[in-house]
Amino acid sequence: MSSANRIKRIREILAQKNIDALLISNEKNIYYFTEFSGGYRLLIPVDEECILFVHAVNYEAANEMAKNVRISLIKVGERADTKIISEIVNHGFKSIGFDRLSAHEYIRITDNMKDLKLEYLEDSIWSLRKVKDKEEVALVHKAAEITSRGMKRALEIIKPGLKEWEIAAEIEYEMRKAGSSGVAFDTIVCSGPESAFPHGGSCEREIKYGDLVVIDVGAKYRGYCADMTRTAVAGNPSEKQKHLLETLSKTQSLAMSRLKAGVRTRDIDEVARKYIAERGYGEYFVHSLGHGVGLDVHEPPMISPVSEDVLSQWNVVTIEPGIYIPKFGGARIEDTILILKENAMKLTILDEDET
Repeated sequence: MSSANRIKRIREILAQKNIDALLISNEKNIYYFTEFSGGYRLLIPVDEECILFVHAVNYEAANEMAKNVRISLIKVGERADTKIISEIVNHGFKSIGFDRLSAHEYIRITDNMKDLKLEYLEDSIWSLRKVKDKEEVALVHKAAEITSRGMKRALEIIKPGLKEWEIAAEIEYEMRKAGSSGVAFDTIVCSGPESAFPHGGSCEREIKYGDLVVIDVGAKYRGYCADMTRTAVAGNPSEKQKHLLETLSKTQSLAMSRLKAGVRTRDIDEVARKYIAERGYGEYFVHSLGHGVGLDVHEPPMISPVSEDVLSQWNVVTIEPGIYIPKFGGARIEDTILILKENAMKLTILDEDET
């Protein structure tokens, strides 16, 4: 689907809600509708030309790359909010939807246009973004392939004596060589007792023999993200470590077997959480089972005990069961997965993985 079609679809939503225009602040949302990264604000009227407000540093790039919009330059020294308010007033809009506004922007707009109706519409944007089109799926798939290469490199080199950040550097170098435009989040290589910290980061700690090592990595490709986690043992695993890793592998397989369009995400989470509890680790699974992936590495639909989301064909999600035992260590397995009508397809794949 082209960005023009995305604008058409959000305009249909605006018309249904009787909203005159949509003011977009979130940079990922701006990119979604314009295919340009660097816009300050985007104004989408229901039936007039779209306007992309950009600062001078991005003006030439916007003229060259932004699609389906008129570029409005915010000059050096010019107040951006004043320019945007002036545009809204000149159009005579009576109602504006928005994805997010700072308190300052909200006050400025309401002070200058006391009769203007403001309506929060980020959920309407997410209703479009969380169902990927074919082009988006291809971009996430490429990001997943690059991410898998980074993970493969990590598992090849992990050994006692290496520092966590040395492994993180090798992962990111491998992904850059494969075409990544950057990382979707700070690479996690967390070892030993600190592997029990779900988002522990990477530091100067030297990996020791027998350590659990959690590797969580994600590449970006043309704006789209992937997310993948594996847990290795630096040396021969103990029986307790084997039991931990087998539990997570089985948990992910159980969840994967239930993924398809029309399924409530909380039901998937429940299956995984119940199995982990049966294996004796219930209190150590401390986060949701998964989340959506796209322009953001964490986005709807959410796979959690309290989620109201229902899976749709062309959602891209993660399944990432984890167990974190204080003072002992933690483990997690995670893949980026495409939801299909009757099943699901794993996008992050290692050579030894089944597709």
